[in-house]
Amino acid sequence: MIEGKSEAQKAATALEVEPEWHALPPAEVLQQLGSASSGLSASSAAERLSRYGANTITHEHVDGPLIVFARQFENPLLYVLLGSAALAVLVGKLLDGAVVIAVVLLNALIGFFQDFRAGRAIRSLSEMVPELASVRRDGRKLQLNAAELVPGDIISLASGDRIPADARLLADKRLHVQEAALTGESLPTSKGVAPVDPQASLAERSSVVYGGTLVTSGTGEAVVIATGGHTELGRISQLLHEAADLETPLTQALGQIGKYLSIGIGAFSVILLGVGTLRGYSFADALLAAITLAVAAIPEGLPAIMTIALAIGVQRMAKRNAIVRKLPAVETLGSASVICSDKTGTLTRNEMTVQALWCPQSGEYRLSGIGYSPSGALLRAGLTLSTTPGDVLQLLEAAALCNDAAVQQMDGRWTLSGDPTEGALVVAALKVGIDIDRAQTSRARLDAIPFESEQQFMATLHRDGEHHLVFMKGAPEVIVRRCAQSFDEAQVMAQVDKLAAEGMRVLALAAKGSPASETQWEAHVEDGLQLLGLVAMIDPPREEVIEAIRMCHAAGINVKMITGDHQKTAEAIANQLGIADGQTAVTGRELAASTDAQLLELAQQRNVFARVAPEHKLSIVKALQSIRHIVAMTGDGVNDAPALKQADIGVAMGINGTSVSKDAADMVLADDNFTSIAAAVEEGRRVYDNLIKSLAFVLPTNLGLSLILVVAVAFFPLVTDERGVQSLLLPMSPVQLLWINLVAAVALALPLAFEAKEPNLMTRAPRDATEPVLNHFVVMRTVFVAALMTGSAIGLFLYVYYTELERVPHALALREGQTMTITAVIFFQVFYLLNCRSLRSSVFKIGFFSNRSVFVGVGTLAIAQAALMYLPALQRTFGTAPLPPLDLALAALIGALILPVVSIEKWWRARVSPINQTLVAAREPKRTREGG
Repeated sequence: MIEGKSEAQKAATALEVEPEWHALPPAEVLQQLGSASSGLSASSAAERLSRYGANTITHEHVDGPLIVFARQFENPLLYVLLGSAALAVLVGKLLDGAVVIAVVLLNALIGFFQDFRAGRAIRSLSEMVPELASVRRDGRKLQLNAAELVPGDIISLASGDRIPADARLLADKRLHVQEAALTGESLPTSKGVAPVDPQASLAERSSVVYGGTLVTSGTGEAVVIATGGHTELGRISQLLHEAADLETPLTQALGQIGKYLSIGIGAFSVILLGVGTLRGYSFADALLAAITLAVAAIPEGLPAIMTIALAIGVQRMAKRNAIVRKLPAVETLGSASVICSDKTGTLTRNEMTVQALWCPQSGEYRLSGIGYSPSGALLRAGLTLSTTPGDVLQLLEAAALCNDAAVQQMDGRWTLSGDPTEGALVVAALKVGIDIDRAQTSRARLDAIPFESEQQFMATLHRDGEHHLVFMKGAPEVIVRRCAQSFDEAQVMAQVDKLAAEGMRVLALAAKGSPASETQWEAHVEDGLQLLGLVAMIDPPREEVIEAIRMCHAAGINVKMITGDHQKTAEAIANQLGIADGQTAVTGRELAASTDAQLLELAQQRNVFARVAPEHKLSIVKALQSIRHIVAMTGDGVNDAPALKQADIGVAMGINGTSVSKDAADMVLADDNFTSIAAAVEEGRRVYDNLIKSLAFVLPTNLGLSLILVVAVAFFPLVTDERGVQSLLLPMSPVQLLWINLVAAVALALPLAFEAKEPNLMTRAPRDATEPVLNHFVVMRTVFVAALMTGSAIGLFLYVYYTELERVPHALALREGQTMTITAVIFFQVFYLLNCRSLRSSVFKIGFFSNRSVFVGVGTLAIAQAALMYLPALQRTFGTAPLPPLDLALAALIGALILPVVSIEKWWRARVSPINQTLVAAREPKRTREGG
């Protein structure tokens, strides 16, 4: 159950100054918390529970379905449409009003189903707190609901436990905790009782365990130092509250378009109402003209076109391992100018791999190939048995025997059991051809000294024929100190520094014959060992990521690495990937000490950040956004969630990602691979290009229909029917306009979503998010095409109406004239569609049949238009009449005028104004791009 704290409780807690618990000895921690090794008393615990509140994490309020549905109507264009529908009903035009309302409801339902799935991130955080905890109170061990824990409680920890609250260790036995979700550290963290530096980062606080993290091995006892919202998990929850859900660049741009369109349409409708009244129209006719203008000018089909085009992009991205959770994220990725990426598993393999060996006699060797592959065969690349020096074999055999991990092949897949570091040693031995099973049989293990964080080594005792043999592995400075000095210690430590500078984790191995009995051997590992050598390992970068980053750079996208891992490791990986360019990594400690101006400069100029906390990631994203960058942020842990939510597009990992990070993200990578992000960027740009093509196709239709109506109201005469009733002469009725706006425009615009990518898609800079969608080119094309359509449609209507009026009654002449007009407009759209398949090239240059869905759309519309003209039921509903073949041919000829005219316009633009050849998306952004 998720509960909140009272204001009194919050105030009482806020008055306390929290010590640096990780830097204090256990006894002092207990003293300051007013606790003891026997635990709190029941009465004391009850008082503290009242004071601090329950050990739960609050989540933000999530709007109900009715509120989400109501929010879909917060669009000025919808207000205009709803007002038009209401007026149509009031003046007796029930069908017109009903059709308009149906369109509005359809758009609202589409938006509702997209919005209602969002907003679950913080609820996932609460699920990370376990239900039960093992607690000592009044000297007795109890199983209590974790929500009842308070600061000062003594808790017990065991392998497999999820830690219920932040706690300071009092005792431990080989305790290891997986904190990757919180700190970004890729390996389980060794925990110990010893105090650490007060300035230690979160990942370096080995004396403290954190709520929501998982005990992977060992046991421990700890005193609770923070609960609920005061834990690291609770702090991240608060950051999630503060992180803003940003609108995408496209939704912002379309919102502006909607705002200005609604103002313009409203103003022109009023003007048209006044003009009609002045010309002597009845109020009902003048009002009908104003309503018709609103229906004509508003692109009712555009929301559906956008939604479906984005959905097509979602499907394409899914095929490339990018699962989109929020539709607008498709387009946002195409606008990204910075990608902030986590390291482990995204840029790297998430497989610890031995990369280098060093022996005192043979020197340095490098191993190639992967560590182990969950889905493939083990690679034996690098050294082979026939070429491997004996001391290297001895080194790796010792590494495999002084080891608790195992690598096995089951059902054609390699699996690792045990610590990833030890697993890497086993794999390295396999790579050089060592038969580990045989080695373990011939040198059977008799006893072991397990690794302890305080001693920094592991030792094993083996039977070696008639004798005993000891192997030891651990931190180089610890092992070297225990070895007989038959080597140059300075040389060894220089080699350690060299490998560590490459970001590798270095272990030393040593051996010693032990004549002592099995019960006394531990006393013989303090000195006199023989140094076998050094083994260095790292989680290597993915080879394919290097090319993906190169593609991003070519596309004008800067890639930054933000990781909780060590500084040297981050620098080494970043240099291999081409991210760092020789830069040193900025640490979380440096970020914390920076002013706002310094932070902005670091975020802008530097590309590698290490040992960062959740608030640092959030600050980097906000800093980049403040200088108008569109930021994509990747992550897999709880600590990444606030930044994922704040970023313009959050990208979570599907395999290793926590539910918190996935809920906060806009997109999830099914393969946890950065390459999929680059592919998704490409798809995002393609989607945006095709949406611009759809806009360039739809908007001239709406403007043209509006102009047709304006010309009719301003200049057409009042006509008298057979009954002597005067009425407004209109080339198209409101329902006919809706037919064109919805059926025709959607059927023809949708195929544009399937257009192939433009040739320069990934070699141009990201578009400037502040540049209007309706840029100079789109506006000029819209006006030019609309004027051509208006002139053609008006001329054709007048010709047909007055020709037919000489031989048939007014009502029939009007039906035939209107049917010819809408048919010509639809032919006009069909031929204009061919020009819109590329806004800069000829349809023949891009391939007339390269997008077969265009012809499916045209064929579908042809069938629908035929039904409109020849089915009696549709004739009655839409006021149409059947057209003979010659009239159809004339309408087609009028509509085809657009094809050569726009082709000439493209040719002229290419010659006279080369800058306009590119799509709006291709323009160089105006934002500053220092450092990237």
